[in-house]
Amino acid sequence: MRRADRLFQIVQHLRGGRLVTARLLSERLEVSERTIYRDIADLQSTGVPIDGEAGVGYLMREGFELPPLMFTRDEIVSLVAGARMVRAFGGAAMARAAEEALVKIGTVLPEQERDRIDRTEIHTPRWVVSDTDRQTIDALERAVEKREVLRLDYNDEAGRGSERDVRPLGLWFWGKVWTLVAWCELRGDFRTFRIDRIAATSLAGRTFRPERGKQLADFYRRMEMHEAMAGRACAS
Repeated sequence: MRRADRLFQIVQHLRGGRLVTARLLSERLEVSERTIYRDIADLQSTGVPIDGEAGVGYLMREGFELPPLMFTRDEIVSLVAGARMVRAFGGAAMARAAEEALVKIGTVLPEQERDRIDRTEIHTPRWVVSDTDRQTIDALERAVEKREVLRLDYNDEAGRGSERDVRPLGLWFWGKVWTLVAWCELRGDFRTFRIDRIAATSLAGRTFRPERGKQLADFYRRMEMHEAMAGRACAS
C-alpha cells in the first residue's frame, strides 16, 4: 500500500469520533505500530485534528469531515442491506469492512438522515457462514487479486478427494453457497469449486499472467454459449 493511501485509510478509520489504538490500525493496515505513530504525527503536523497518544489511542475531533452525502431513502436502504448481507455471508475481512462502511455512512449523512440506518428493517442471520469458510473466502479473494496460483485439496459431491493447482479467477455467491471460478491446471479447463468442499488451500508459490482463453471473460462467454444452445434446444 502506498503511504498516501495508508494516510487516507488512517483518517477513514478515525472517522466517527471513536477511540482507535495504534495496534488496531497496524493490524488493519498491515504495518508496524511504529509506522502508525509516525503517520499519526505527520497527519497532526498537517493540521488534521487528531488527539491521543501512543499506548492510549487516537480519535479525530469534529470538524474534519467530508461534506454530507445526499442519498435517497432507497439508496440508504440498499447500502445498509448490502453491507449487512456482506457482514453475514462474506469473508471475515469483508465482514469487518462492511461494519466499518456502515459506521462511515452514518458519519457522513446529514443528521436528519442518520436514523434511517437504524430504521432499515432488513436483516440477515449471522450463523450461515462458518469461521473456516470466512477465512477461506478471504484467502481466495486475495489470491484472485494477486493472481496467485493455489493448491487445493478438494472433495467432490461423492466425497472423493483430489489435489490440484488452480488459477483463481473470481468468486460467485449463490445465496448460501460460495464457489470459486478457476482455471484448473490438472484438467486444463475451467472448473468451479464449492468453498464448503475445499478441505485445504495453500499458495503454490507462483503467480500467473492472464492468457487468452483462460480468463474470467472467456468463462462467461462459454457460459453464455451454453445457455444460448440450451435455449435453442428447448425451442426446437
